Amino acid sequence: QLQLVESGGDLVQPGGSLRLSCAASGATLDYYAIAWFRQAPGKEREGISCISPSGSSTNYADSVKGRFTISRDTAKDTIYLQMNSLKPEDTAIYYCAAVPRVGTLRFSCNILPVRYNYWGQGTQVTVSS
Repeated sequence: QLQLVESGGDLVQPGGSLRLSCAASGATLDYYAIAWFRQAPGKEREGISCISPSGSSTNYADSVKGRFTISRDTAKDTIYLQMNSLKPEDTAIYYCAAVPRVGTLRFSCNILPVRYNYWGQGTQVTVSS
């Protein structure tokens, strides 16, 4: 069965950049929508970005739009989240998650946590000076 492992979290200064990776094993990601979520202390889990199985559609939360970019490397079964212009409020544990999507749903995705049934263990991102 599908397993996801996040990596790349680190301590960075405000305004800095970081790239997170989500590596899949046990199954190919060809038919899965992938999303990135984050959870900061005292806050609910927030969906921040997703990419459709086809790679043709992406969505971003308003809080990260224009700063974060999600992408796929199909050959490596890996999803990336490029984070630029990082702010202290971006500090959180970041999770990747997957859900199978078929038919026309292969061309879309959403960032609702309840819709995803495969989750990684998370990676810590801390933005501080």
